[in-house]
Amino acid sequence: MRLVCLDLEGVLVPEIWIAFSQATGISAFRRTTRDEPDYDALMRFRIGLLEQHGLGLRDLTRVIALIEPLAGALQFTRSLRARTQLIILSDTYEEFAAPLMAKLDYPTIFCNSLVATSEGKITGYKLRQQDGKRAAVAALKSLNIAVFAAGDSFNDLAMIREADRGCLFRAPEAIREAQQDLPCVDTYTDLLTEIEDFLNTRRVF
Repeated sequence: MRLVCLDLEGVLVPEIWIAFSQATGISAFRRTTRDEPDYDALMRFRIGLLEQHGLGLRDLTRVIALIEPLAGALQFTRSLRARTQLIILSDTYEEFAAPLMAKLDYPTIFCNSLVATSEGKITGYKLRQQDGKRAAVAALKSLNIAVFAAGDSFNDLAMIREADRGCLFRAPEAIREAQQDLPCVDTYTDLLTEIEDFLNTRRVF
């Protein structure tokens, strides 16, 4: 059996925190995993920034409700799921992902969860597990499932390298330059071609 694991933000939907930055006018929220390889440091920065500006979960979810999938993403995922199974591996949160999954026809997603007060103040986050993207791919491989993985950020590199095959998708130049041994594609057509080649390659057990 073969399946595909994809990152969410920057691959299928816009970056949530960039959309939030645009909605609030606070440029510091634009910092993402494309810029910061230390995820914990990034989230501590974001939580501090939310507190500084008196913003919380309700403010974020109002913005997320207006986010639409990237152009061509829904058609791509439909074509992909007609060929094989898809799992989205994301460092986003259940509280963010639900409305986005509805707009993508409810693919399976493994992600994290937020810690918030009853008033909606975000105080922390809970990882599904440490190094969750890579661990999920490794677990699938332990079931004798061949995995293709793709993403665009620093936090996707471990899962791509753990997979049987993978590539970068619309990655920024700094990541492309630092990971020159990984192929990088920029269109859903080319990504589907990479995946179809993987699906059609004879597997040697």
